[in-house]
Amino acid sequence: MTNLNFDFTVNKEANTVHITRDFNADAALVWDVFTKPELLDIWWAPQPYKSETKSMDFKVGGRRLYAMVSPEGQKHWGVQDYTSITPKTNFKQVNAFSDEEGNVGEDMPKSDWNLDFIEKGEMTTVDIRISHETLANLEMMLQMGFKEGFTMTLNSLDDLFNKLKK
Repeated sequence: MTNLNFDFTVNKEANTVHITRDFNADAALVWDVFTKPELLDIWWAPQPYKSETKSMDFKVGGRRLYAMVSPEGQKHWGVQDYTSITPKTNFKQVNAFSDEEGNVGEDMPKSDWNLDFIEKGEMTTVDIRISHETLANLEMMLQMGFKEGFTMTLNSLDDLFNKLKK
């Protein structure tokens, strides 16, 4: 297996996280695992948690309502509100914690995500820029283990791509 590029940079002056990750899969497949609920549910949670989509409408103005489910069955709800979609190359979303009905908790941080998909032959680079309103929100996400959890989650995609390509 080749060593795939992975970079996770926190910029506390700009309240941003910039993640770049290469995948050994074509752009169409990488796009699908980020935009189809049945595929998101396979990988969008750090082990041993599981992702469970309650509803998803992948369109501008649409929303994904999902839970991260602990091994004990405890559900932590969140939403992804899609604000811009350029098929196969980019989408933007606002991520926020919510309750089971999708009501966003005002005391929890929201973040703006910009995801670019760059095809490089047999490989695809996903470039993710996450912006937070305040440094306190960014630091809260980091304290909650975002870097470790999202790194683990992205790494699990390698196994998924290997299974899907067979």
